[in-house]
Amino acid sequence: MIEIPSDLHKDLVPLAFLLGDWAGAGVHDFPGSEKCNFGQEVTFTHDGRDFLEYHSRTWVLDNDGNKVRPLETESGFWRIDAGRKVEVTMTRDDGTIEIWYGEMADKKPQIDLVTDAVARTAAARPYTGGKRLYGYVKSDLMWVGEKQTPEVELRPYMSAHLKKVVTPEDVERWAKALPDDMPDDGIAFFK
Repeated sequence: MIEIPSDLHKDLVPLAFLLGDWAGAGVHDFPGSEKCNFGQEVTFTHDGRDFLEYHSRTWVLDNDGNKVRPLETESGFWRIDAGRKVEVTMTRDDGTIEIWYGEMADKKPQIDLVTDAVARTAAARPYTGGKRLYGYVKSDLMWVGEKQTPEVELRPYMSAHLKKVVTPEDVERWAKALPDDMPDDGIAFFK
């Protein structure tokens, strides 16, 4: 269920499906890097202004699904205009700063992004650009990222399947929103 907070800036309504805390796992595979499974936590928040704040943290998982070490951390800001054009500014822990542009698909919660500008510090690994696809599929957030370097053509390198994290506050809010005429035997609800 997609909830639209009453204090969400009106321009951000098409991006409301991103809001909240997400957690899940995915696969990382790029030449010159360790191929691995990873865990991920993503948060999209808002403060009433015309952007979403984004934070993502990933870590390498062992074969049993345990955290081994950090993989990547990134944060940024997402905006959308009246024409459904999306703009993202993003900073990564390795010293890379990116500006992404793209658009939201017509009549579905899906966003295609491509880098427009990449800046790197001296410590950053070689990187020249990328693409990302985000989609809200059956109440889950899924994404795939592609990247390119001077040595490697554009190719997929990370993808993940994330589930919405439910908090006790969510449960309380949902419970208060239940109708007063809920059946008490549980079975009548399904008739």
